[in-house]
Amino acid sequence: MLKRPFDKSKLPSRHVTEGPERAPHRSYYYAMGMTEEEIHQPLVGVATCWNEAAPCNIALNRQAQAVKMGVKQAFGTPREFTTITVTDGIAMGHEGMRSSLASREAIADTVELTMRGHCYDAVVGLAGCDKSLPGMMMAMVRLNVPSVFIYGGSILPGKAPQVAEIPEDFRTRDLTVQDMFEAVGRHQNNELSDKALDMLERVACPSAGACGGQFTANTMACVSEAIGLALFNSSGMPAPYESRDAYGEASGRAVMDLIEQNIKARDIVTREALENAARVVACTGGSTNAGLHLPAIAHEAGIEFYLEDVCDIFKDTPYFVDLKPGGTYVAKDLYDAGGIPVVMKELRKAGLIHEDCVTASTRTIGEELDRIEREADGKVIYSIETPITKTGGVVGLKGNLAPEGAIVKVAGIKAEDQIFTGPARVFECEEDAFAAVKARDYKEGEVIVIRNEGPAGGPGMREMLATTAALSGQGMGKKVALITDGRFSGATRGFCVGHVGPEAALGGPIALLKNGDMITIDAVNGSLSVDLSDEELAQRKADWTGPRETIYTSGAIWKFAKLVGPTYKGAVTHPGAEGEKHQYCDL
Repeated sequence: MLKRPFDKSKLPSRHVTEGPERAPHRSYYYAMGMTEEEIHQPLVGVATCWNEAAPCNIALNRQAQAVKMGVKQAFGTPREFTTITVTDGIAMGHEGMRSSLASREAIADTVELTMRGHCYDAVVGLAGCDKSLPGMMMAMVRLNVPSVFIYGGSILPGKAPQVAEIPEDFRTRDLTVQDMFEAVGRHQNNELSDKALDMLERVACPSAGACGGQFTANTMACVSEAIGLALFNSSGMPAPYESRDAYGEASGRAVMDLIEQNIKARDIVTREALENAARVVACTGGSTNAGLHLPAIAHEAGIEFYLEDVCDIFKDTPYFVDLKPGGTYVAKDLYDAGGIPVVMKELRKAGLIHEDCVTASTRTIGEELDRIEREADGKVIYSIETPITKTGGVVGLKGNLAPEGAIVKVAGIKAEDQIFTGPARVFECEEDAFAAVKARDYKEGEVIVIRNEGPAGGPGMREMLATTAALSGQGMGKKVALITDGRFSGATRGFCVGHVGPEAALGGPIALLKNGDMITIDAVNGSLSVDLSDEELAQRKADWTGPRETIYTSGAIWKFAKLVGPTYKGAVTHPGAEGEKHQYCDL
């Protein structure tokens, strides 16, 4: 490859590498073993969320080295740095989950600050766990520099020992961490012995990589390709495959092409690209958390793309990819069937893809799809002409109980089970609800309400997987419904409504509910209502004594609660591109 000349006079790194006055700065680079040539090449931040917190992130360090090789091959100088992650599977079901959504903002903020402080010209971001993916993409769009995203890859499926102590349904399917949360419910129900639970927990997660179903990490990995920030098919290969390194190298080379052609993150992340991403979430039965993260990414670009806009796309997108938790297969199976490129090829057949959107490869979506020869296998990826259901796997809801909207995943739920009416059983926090579920202190036909779990009121908008998985493990997943102003894990299944807004802490209708109020969830027509008159709701609002006090009165979670905006806008913490008076890359 011929060495390409880059005009440093137009790149941010000129502030730290060019001219006599930058001799002190260059002395630091020489101290790290850099050559004169490397100092004067474009500086590319290689941002990873590597840590030893969970398998999702443990392989990112190795993959970052491959990215750095690719940058060097294309005559750039990589500078690796790390940021935090909070891993939901370990944070789940206790106070640690309050840190999860706040970590998305911290990831975006710390990547931004590192890039600004050191004047890097471009970024390749590697992420592996739920909030780290949108956090990294938010930083790219906020900075608006040439950017390539790469997912660390999914975990391999677990396999249960073929022993009599373990129930047959566990022995005959691929295991994910979702199965372990549900196993806890089976154990509480005396359907699973201590020994069986011990055996399952040792084999459910057999490798590095993010949770294997179409949970939040894999959903947002699919988004990264569909939105154009990641190279086609780069998100599919499981994390343990060392052949993933080829995607790392290719991503490093690609970011140098973007610098050369001056293609920046906001050239890629347009309204049309966001719509493409929402289509892919819908047709794969992806996580409801995409309804939170897509508006947040849009916010960084100054695009108004809210929960209702996402849900409008979900409504008219067929669901045709059979993935857990609502379906049968795991991320590795999707990769083996051709991955997101084949999925998007099916969407194109129905005219549901904007083909002119540019991608990280510098080619358009249409040009990339023209290169894909594989077709849907009919097993993991159905033909769009014969989908699993004619509408998306995620549905938006509105009504007098959710004036700002709510969201429910219906993938795997039969149409006749998508309308539920029952009396409210109100809990003031997740712990109270989980204790009641554990004690079987609830009734079939009830709508379990968990409030005060919103972004500000929680604070932190926790996920409710421990409670929902326990219900499923007790065989009650279809016999009760659940609504919350908090979130659900991408691994949640059952009739579970999240993101109810306004949240309880802001005096939303969910704050006014009482035990016995009749609630109707109608995912067919997209409504969430309580059988109370406007006058009754107004009277209850007048009698409301205000939000529940929390113990978080200082620190990062307090700061998040003070800054966070409404759920339907993505629960973001700053004005976004609309409030900008400059862009980083123009300073």
